[in-house]
Amino acid sequence: MPRQITDIPLPDLSGRRAVVTGASDGIGRGIATRLASAGAEVVLPVRNAAKGEATVAAIRSHAPGARVSLRALDLSSLDSVAALGRSLLAEEQPIHLMINNAGVMTPPHRQTTADGFELQFGANHLGHFALVGHLLPLLRAGRARVTSQISVAANQKAINWDDLNWESTYDGMSAYSQSKIALGLFGLELDRRSRAEGWGITSNLSHPGVAPTSLLAARPEIGRAKDTLGVRLIRLLSARGIVVGTVESAKLPALYAAASPDAHGGGFYGPSGLGHLGGLPAEQKLYGRLTGSGQAQRVWEISEELTGVRFPRE
Repeated sequence: MPRQITDIPLPDLSGRRAVVTGASDGIGRGIATRLASAGAEVVLPVRNAAKGEATVAAIRSHAPGARVSLRALDLSSLDSVAALGRSLLAEEQPIHLMINNAGVMTPPHRQTTADGFELQFGANHLGHFALVGHLLPLLRAGRARVTSQISVAANQKAINWDDLNWESTYDGMSAYSQSKIALGLFGLELDRRSRAEGWGITSNLSHPGVAPTSLLAARPEIGRAKDTLGVRLIRLLSARGIVVGTVESAKLPALYAAASPDAHGGGFYGPSGLGHLGGLPAEQKLYGRLTGSGQAQRVWEISEELTGVRFPRE
């Protein structure tokens, strides 16, 4: 019997501004729709304008009167990230919620960003790192909660410190795991530095479990001509309510981490079901690859060097 878990209670978010990356489809669209339904003004930075416009229409259909707008963003281009930063800073509106949700998963062949980084490391981690850095004044003004969406893959593999860009030997899944480990370490270090420097930001992590999203589906733009065997199996299990979640349930951990008064900085939230693959959201034990501040500090320093985006020290 398919699951019917599709929602959790959220506080009234009227008067609060949220930025959600990767919201033009799948989990991100569900997150943005729920935040808008709770009263938040939702900013959707998207790469594909047509998909973004369809998402805005869908959100307004679901929640008449929703305050939602599009901005241009390509996380695989640091110039695009900087341009969005300048645009939002010019608006001078505090940001109260930020969900780093966008991601690309396992291109069959190594690809690079506009800046020459391996695509997954560049878009999933470095792009979000740079975006948070550019928006830091607005996040501080809103005493924001920043939630970074990682993956069960962050409990696998490791950071390839000797070859972060996978130039010697490329393995798509290992590179994906690295990107999500790095993003998770960044999210935790952001919370530590905010407390140490008095930025007023709280930062935590979420993961959606496993659900039939578009991450493993056909993606011609990254060289995947057809759906993977993995996503076909996930769809089958999800439709039958077996172990894994649904697109609707997969949005809940990020919503809980970002908006629930019970979530906190430095926390990690994911599905509470068998194997943490599906079910209602709950706080979880940090993956071993995310514990300890030494690696997090190393990721932070390397990310500042690679992106040229440096956070203030006070």
